[in-house]
Amino acid sequence: MLEQPYFGRRLKRLRLERGLSQAGLVGEGMSTGYLSRLESGDRRPTERATAYLAERLGVDASVLTGPPPQRPLTYELAVASSAPSGTHDLAALGRAVDEDAGDDPAARWQALWLLSRSARRAGDYAEEREHLDRLVELGEAMEVPELRVRSLVAYARCTRALGDMRTAEPVAAKAFGLARSEDLAVSDTLASLTVLIDIEAELGRLDAAARHADDLERDLLPAAAPGQAAEGWWTAATVCGRRGDHAAARSRLDTALRLLRGTDNLALWTRLRIAATAAALEMTPPHVGTAECWLAEAASVVDLIGTPAQTQELRALRAHLAFHRGRPDEARAISAALLAEEDLRLSYRDRVRLSVLHGRLTILSGRVEEGIAVLQGLGRQAAESRNLDLSAHVWQTLAQTLAELRLPHTTSAEGGAPRGVR
Repeated sequence: MLEQPYFGRRLKRLRLERGLSQAGLVGEGMSTGYLSRLESGDRRPTERATAYLAERLGVDASVLTGPPPQRPLTYELAVASSAPSGTHDLAALGRAVDEDAGDDPAARWQALWLLSRSARRAGDYAEEREHLDRLVELGEAMEVPELRVRSLVAYARCTRALGDMRTAEPVAAKAFGLARSEDLAVSDTLASLTVLIDIEAELGRLDAAARHADDLERDLLPAAAPGQAAEGWWTAATVCGRRGDHAAARSRLDTALRLLRGTDNLALWTRLRIAATAAALEMTPPHVGTAECWLAEAASVVDLIGTPAQTQELRALRAHLAFHRGRPDEARAISAALLAEEDLRLSYRDRVRLSVLHGRLTILSGRVEEGIAVLQGLGRQAAESRNLDLSAHVWQTLAQTLAELRLPHTTSAEGGAPRGVR
């Protein structure tokens, strides 16, 4: 029989992998209190309890009672962190974390950090949040300011990507406040302020975002490394764009892209071009030609070494680009196929904007009531989740699209969006 606490950790991992609550696992044959004590390691499992739980989990009892990991967490961490990028399966590291006795909190923190970053690269924000829940808790217990700030920043970014602004805002504010009070390095302060600005802009608090962006440009960007400076200029450009100052937004985007060469950090170089493409298409009027060039640059890398999440991002941007180029049928086909995928890995914002485009195309194709219903639902959902900037985009798109139904059939001067029903 596997000794505690390993039995409890393995039992909990198997339960969570199946998406079961404690009540859902025990059914009528065991109390949740007893299961909780088993999972925490406070009770030794009996053979009868083990057999019952194995049956409920759909595994052989040996899966629960087999020997503990052959290699401790520190060994698995060394293997994972030294592997060439993208070549190591982190499943063994995840199992080692789940069954780790917690004797080395620094090693545990680093393992959770690697697991969360891997999940983010894959576009699995729900899994990333599970790792970050434990990472934030561990960071607070360790009381190392740098680790606390970094885990909070990652958590704020993740919850923002999930559309959970109620959680993201106070976490980002806490990270920035801690970075300043502890007088941390520019890199940590800049990272925390950048994510706070992004969230303020999503919440529609553009005055606060603009003030913080000014602080960013004046106090932090001059001392930042090129990669972080590029991300900071991109964030400042986003704020300018949402305030309607598209000339300033374009200038800051150009600065961000000039700061980084593909040989410096190819992943960030690609991500910035994807983000710049989206920003250019969100300007008024959209900078379609510029967006097309940036998208082609990003695609040259993603097509070779991109992740599935990046491939989906490119497809979404191609749908938006086709719309602005006056090719509604192409835009409709791309958006419909992408939204129908079971494993959609777009962030909440990107998914909503793609759904808005598809709803708009539905209206312009003549299915007016259906498209209106889609956009109304998206607008209410964004408002309820406090994504107020996104909510404004939805309602503005609906109003603009309904107005287009009354206009003669024309096309925008830049070969852009259709101005009438096709």
